[in-house]
Amino acid sequence: MPSAHPSLTSLPVLDLSRADDPAERAGFRAELHAAARDTGFLHLTGHGVGAAETARVLELTRAFFALPEADRLAVSNLNSPHFRGYTRIGHELTGGASDWRDQLDVGAERPAPPVGPGDPAYLWLEGPNQWPAALPELRGVVLDWQSRLAAVAHRLLQELLASIGAPADFFDAAFADRPHLHTKLIRYPGSAPSGTDQGVGAHKDYGFLTLLLQDAVGGLQVRRGEGYLDVPPLPGAFVVNLGELLEIATRGYLRATDHRVVSPPGAVERYSVPFFYNPRLDAVVDTVPGDYLRSAPGLMRDASNPLHAEYGRNELKGWVRAHPAVARRWHPALLTP
Repeated sequence: MPSAHPSLTSLPVLDLSRADDPAERAGFRAELHAAARDTGFLHLTGHGVGAAETARVLELTRAFFALPEADRLAVSNLNSPHFRGYTRIGHELTGGASDWRDQLDVGAERPAPPVGPGDPAYLWLEGPNQWPAALPELRGVVLDWQSRLAAVAHRLLQELLASIGAPADFFDAAFADRPHLHTKLIRYPGSAPSGTDQGVGAHKDYGFLTLLLQDAVGGLQVRRGEGYLDVPPLPGAFVVNLGELLEIATRGYLRATDHRVVSPPGAVERYSVPFFYNPRLDAVVDTVPGDYLRSAPGLMRDASNPLHAEYGRNELKGWVRAHPAVARRWHPALLTP
């Protein structure tokens, strides 16, 4: 079995099914605690999601990007005040620079709520998805996948809380009604003509937990010290990372870690499907109780990346920065000079 302990050259590998075994549970939680505190990243196996399910999602991801450009642009995110839909290559920004990838953003399938002048602007993040008419099977498969991974993430979050000595159900209420689920279908289409290797620039995720399905190409890198660690794909595993809200909720004890994707070489294409497990938009993150707080270092303040305890504010911050063209078209008041 792969080592569960991080090293200078690899991420920890944890088997979630060990949490079901009373004889294994304490050991699993100790390793999960260490991974979340020290690395903020891990490989997750034993999650119960089968190879046929993951193969189908990747198959349809490839099929979407194989559609004629006109079919993809018909669901452009520029059509959506909710930031849903297709983003063309180079039209998403990270750290102010263009990412050499294109993607389809999908959220929970819900009608848009009414948003009045005095309502928080993050309510615009909820609304209907856009689906390509030329690939009708995509809708059901992606929404089922979202529900499937939400159950895995919920179990993992409970185990993580228990591992640091907190009530396992501490965040259940924040996720019980209208959790803000989000899935991306992503293609990295080889090297950019400019020579830049920024598939996606270094960043931290905004919310709670991310579960990443990636193909066999590789390219993901995770910050380790002053450099970056390559994260080659591990068959049957999701790459899991913690988001900024867990760092906020534990006063910096658990880590949201910078990560990036280096573009594949030449004309090689890379496909990945990250799933983001987040609470309802108006959830305010309280500090997780526990003795671990005696060792919490507090939050690092970064003027260029303010952290908000209200989830919707944290999420909206990221969308406006990454997709200024959508914000300019639908929400110009949100753009800072």
